Amino acid sequence: MPVDPQVQAFLEELAATQSKPFYEMTPAEARQVTWDFRELAGKPEVVRKVDYEFIPGPTADLPVRIYYPSQGDTASVLPGLIYFHGGGWVLNNIASVDSVSRAICNRTGCVVVAVNYQKAPEHKYPIPLNDCYAATQWVFENAEPLGIDACQVGVIGDSAGGNLAAAVTLKARDERGPQIACQVLVYPATQYGWDTPSYHANAKGYLLERPLMEYFWKHYAPDLADGSDPYFAPLAATSHADLPPALVVSAELDPLCDDGEQYSQKLRAAGVPVKYSLYQGMIHGFLSMAGILDRTQTLFDEIGQQVRSILESK
Repeated sequence: MPVDPQVQAFLEELAATQSKPFYEMTPAEARQVTWDFRELAGKPEVVRKVDYEFIPGPTADLPVRIYYPSQGDTASVLPGLIYFHGGGWVLNNIASVDSVSRAICNRTGCVVVAVNYQKAPEHKYPIPLNDCYAATQWVFENAEPLGIDACQVGVIGDSAGGNLAAAVTLKARDERGPQIACQVLVYPATQYGWDTPSYHANAKGYLLERPLMEYFWKHYAPDLADGSDPYFAPLAATSHADLPPALVVSAELDPLCDDGEQYSQKLRAAGVPVKYSLYQGMIHGFLSMAGILDRTQTLFDEIGQQVRSILESK
């Protein structure tokens, strides 16, 4: 499929204004540039309320934002969704994904807990994963005061956040931890390396480039990176059985397209209910582009429909 016209217009504008690629920047420089990208998410939706908390993590207190949907009975207990944002384990924070968190909250009808895990390279693997797992445990342990039904709590993540969400479900299964009800993985990074067909086919020109993913993985990886560690690279798990039902989303023009498709195949082969959606003509990051891309609203709608369907069956 050709590039979506709205995507093409964005890529042309970016090419005309960006001075150097992200992978030639320091993490500090890249963070500053990426902060301006938050405007692509469009006008933030109105939600009923947003609470701000610091919760205990293994090595630091972690900021979280807790979003309550605009619709629904204020006295009722609601399902929950724990959101791990993307950014290559290096970029972004819960403020930069505020619009995305609000949209997910309203479309799913869930209380959304957005987690500001610590970032690489200052905090390499497994620190971000341990932060996300601790936050998941905290949500389950505090479900009642949060107004959340502990039997209806899922995880969602995009890109590096999709990697973390998948790893959290594996860790929860292996350690007999929280009973996560669903997982939503939006263009997740599921394998260590950059040599799949989609990495080569979409290596340049589509925002997330092959050298940039190499940059991100090398910042996140410990000195002796092991691509067979399933909590580091979830596709490498020896078993994907007994994991939560999943929605896995890929963008066609994305180096990570094959990561999502291959992970959905692993889940399906292991007997996990999974819906795989390929968004043709789309690029990595389009979840955060509701201000410029119509297809982002389609994705929000699909996430809402799938999450509601899975959680209502619990």
